[in-house]
Amino acid sequence: MHMTAPPRRGFTKAEFERRTARAQAIMQRHGLDALLVTAPPNVRYFTGFDTQFWESPTRPWFVVVPLSGAPIAVIPEIGGPEMATTWLTDIRTWPAPRPEDDGVSLLAQTLAALPRRHGKIGAELGREMSLRMPVIEFLALRERAPGLEFANGSPCLWEIRMVKTEAEIAHLRYICQVASRAYAAVPEFVRAGDTERELCKRFRFEIGKLGADFTPFLPAISGPGGVSQIVCGPHDRALREGDILFIDTGSTYDGYYCDFDRNYAVGRVSDEAKRAHDTVWRATEAGIAAAHPGATPEEVWRAMGKILEEAGSLGNNVGRMGHGLGMQLTEPPSNMPGDRTRLVPGMILTIEPGMEYSPGKMIVHEENLVITEAGPQLLTERAPRELPVIQ
Repeated sequence: MHMTAPPRRGFTKAEFERRTARAQAIMQRHGLDALLVTAPPNVRYFTGFDTQFWESPTRPWFVVVPLSGAPIAVIPEIGGPEMATTWLTDIRTWPAPRPEDDGVSLLAQTLAALPRRHGKIGAELGREMSLRMPVIEFLALRERAPGLEFANGSPCLWEIRMVKTEAEIAHLRYICQVASRAYAAVPEFVRAGDTERELCKRFRFEIGKLGADFTPFLPAISGPGGVSQIVCGPHDRALREGDILFIDTGSTYDGYYCDFDRNYAVGRVSDEAKRAHDTVWRATEAGIAAAHPGATPEEVWRAMGKILEEAGSLGNNVGRMGHGLGMQLTEPPSNMPGDRTRLVPGMILTIEPGMEYSPGKMIVHEENLVITEAGPQLLTERAPRELPVIQ
């Protein structure tokens, strides 16, 4: 496959200004005076700030996105020098950790000084989001900011983040190409007799060599003719003749994830397993075709479900057949009944049909795409219709 050059790391000041301006227009429609974000993906989205220190739960970090003007960082002193390298100029710090008042007073002062038009601050209180601060401190913040209502800002945040910029799409396209090349090389470095754990170590090396930064998500599961689940593992099970090997990766480049899987036959597998794989491959084709502007994730789900039902699927235990993708491994929307989000250009989706074709035996297939004005465009290299073979 053709590999594009890796996009420049980080984003320009103009990119962040465009993100913020668009966010502020959406915030106005949601009736919010500001967004308060604490989680790493949201902080990084608005500022470009990143740190491995997210692994420490000791200190909270806050960014306030006001209805006008640039975001304001309210962060521990230890992060001040790095935040100063971003596009932000208003950086307020305190000597954390300070358990008796870990930034709450400073944050309350910052929020109280904002112009009030709606009297509401949006926080990460809802769907697929969480606060990265102690709940008891969030409750204290509400008491220290009289006259302000803290509302669920998650719908606003997802409306902002679900539509990617061209620069974000370039990052996603690149990591999908990197992972596609790593998957294509699997039959070269995996053999029957290898354990799931061993092959994952080799895969991490391969995808890192090709250009991935990190591989936080890499379940590798094997079983005779299919697998029973797709999220746990790897284990010390050795690959055997007749197995299906399932590998799924969420690897990143500069903070953006790919998320797609590949299936392999270990030697000769049953005709039943081959038919199941062909079914999910065809269901993927149907899902891709259905993912056009104006469609809904529910319609994408139904297009895939029709193929699976006609083939006698017994169902699957995943609960949906794909989702959004970006700075997190999974994001809204969800390809499932009831999700009527309208697909628009710039959205990234995974297309992920799966079927249990025999009790305890499941095959799942997945690709990543971007919605464009002209229709869906694959970011991944399309998997072969026939199972690749590991000897």
